[in-house]
Amino acid sequence: MAKITASVYTSHVPAVGVAWDLKKTGEDYWKPVFAGYDYSKQWQKDNRPDVVILVYNDHTNNFGFDLIPTFALGMNHVFQPSDEGWGPRPVPPVVGDQKFASHLAHAVIEQGFDLTLCYEMEVDHGLTVPMTLMFGDADPWPVKVIPLHVNVVQYPVPSGQRCYDLGRAIRKAVESYDEDLNVHIWGTGGMSHQLQGPRAGLINKEWDNRFLDDLIADPKELAKKPHVEYVREAGSEGIELVMWLIARAAMCEEGEEPVVKHRFYHVPASNTAVGHLILEAPKK
Repeated sequence: MAKITASVYTSHVPAVGVAWDLKKTGEDYWKPVFAGYDYSKQWQKDNRPDVVILVYNDHTNNFGFDLIPTFALGMNHVFQPSDEGWGPRPVPPVVGDQKFASHLAHAVIEQGFDLTLCYEMEVDHGLTVPMTLMFGDADPWPVKVIPLHVNVVQYPVPSGQRCYDLGRAIRKAVESYDEDLNVHIWGTGGMSHQLQGPRAGLINKEWDNRFLDDLIADPKELAKKPHVEYVREAGSEGIELVMWLIARAAMCEEGEEPVVKHRFYHVPASNTAVGHLILEAPKK
């Protein structure tokens, strides 16, 4: 059967993608950001999955404020990078896995989640920046990817508990697939940042690191955290962190302690706190 063997968590700051594309990674400002992913690139080479379920949010490039699903699963065999106003990023198309995606859609919907199924879908920096951070200048990308969009842009957004429960449903769906697949699941977005208003530039290091502690050790309790705390403590865009709960809930059984392979935190990267974790499922 298919198994989730690891999970990856990372911010998806658009300026990080621009810095990579413009070859600015060696500049003093950007060097410590990208250094935090040196281990990760080697780890991915040593632990290559067959497919990645990549949880991210579209930034009104594929979905607009007139139509934005809460959860949308990419069902195509290929996903092109979207034009975010200055042309698509110079990265390869993302190759999907239609057969596995169809199974996930069926199995997750049967568990009570009304997914939107997207057979035509582009992907923006929310997905491509994490791919670059983990794989560098790969062409083509070395893994298949199933995009899972979560609305954290237009309120109302799903609660941490709903995201956690979706992660549990995804785990069951993966394990009911009758082919042997090594699956990784990624949660992206955050950490603390606010891009507008009188609190623009807000970063809360203490809160971010406590979130990382709780995500590792007690995600079930972390799922109870209300939206207002994310916004108050981590800024208006800090709500993206609920997506990390999907990946964390999917990667191992409740109560199991994952193996922490890598942890990184850096401030700032274009007015955003960058957080990153790699967790492996415990050996049995």
